[in-house]
Amino acid sequence: MAHCKLHSSTVPAFALILLVLLAGGGGGPMAAEAASAHLHFYMHDVLTGSAPTAVQVLNGPRGHFGDTIVIDDMLTATDSPSSSAVGRAKGQYVWASVGNPELLVTMEVVLTAGPYAGSSVTVVGRDDIGAAVRELSVVGGTGQFRMASGYVLWKTVRLDHPNAVLELDVFVNP
Repeated sequence: MAHCKLHSSTVPAFALILLVLLAGGGGGPMAAEAASAHLHFYMHDVLTGSAPTAVQVLNGPRGHFGDTIVIDDMLTATDSPSSSAVGRAKGQYVWASVGNPELLVTMEVVLTAGPYAGSSVTVVGRDDIGAAVRELSVVGGTGQFRMASGYVLWKTVRLDHPNAVLELDVFVNP
């Protein structure tokens, strides 16, 4: 078994290097220095028509249980689809409950406009679509939101079955 001894002359140098690395002076890539952010936008989940943004790729064996939908939904500033685009929600949702209308959502919120353009937020969680407001987790991100955490409150604004418009309030901590 190998042993490592720190000699008294190397301890101050080792401590200094450790302090520099912990303070962010190590020269390597660091998470962006973004302040906490509150993002607000609308997600347009379109399963029908000539240009769907949500496509069912798997039918579950029992009712909806197991249905898997892949999404590339538009995010806009207002609930109108003709509103200015601010990004895309890319990922999937799976009907993950035998008896209740509950989805497992995994998606990347990719921002294309505004002060966070080029950054993204990773969202994962349970969507109990019967609840008025649902909470999902922010588990990471890129760009200004690298290594972010937080949560998303989302609610259904309009449901034109099977299409929907969802309002998302994203609270992100760097």
